[in-house]
Amino acid sequence: MAFDFGKFLGISDDDELYDEEEYAQPQENTESSQAPLNSINRNNVVSIKAGIDSAKSQIVLYEPRVYSDAKDVAQNLLKNKAVVINFSRMEDSSARRIVDFITGTVYALNGEIQRIGDKIFLATPPKFQTDGKISDLVDKKDNLN
Repeated sequence: MAFDFGKFLGISDDDELYDEEEYAQPQENTESSQAPLNSINRNNVVSIKAGIDSAKSQIVLYEPRVYSDAKDVAQNLLKNKAVVINFSRMEDSSARRIVDFITGTVYALNGEIQRIGDKIFLATPPKFQTDGKISDLVDKKDNLN
């Protein structure tokens, strides 16, 4: 059977597809089925605030304990959520591995990762914008001690 491109686009000359009697009968007009002209169809009205609420940015606070928790952090980044990661309850070697994994994820998404404290990092997807560098303040504090 050959593919009929005209039927696919709806411009076929086949009269047998349509039943003329179906279109010849007038439809009954009842007042109950028609809405008044001055009424508004509320199903099509969308609140401006609804659009703003759905586009809210989210920040997830995460405290991984094992390396496999890095997957959860990456999933949040893929959902366009910023993640603050606190490594205070992890060994340094495992924390470095997670930071490497998250750095790769952030790089693939064109996001950013920055240190914002001792064992605390902020990973953001591409649409987030951060202003300032806390790591500069942490470095100055470390130099004073």
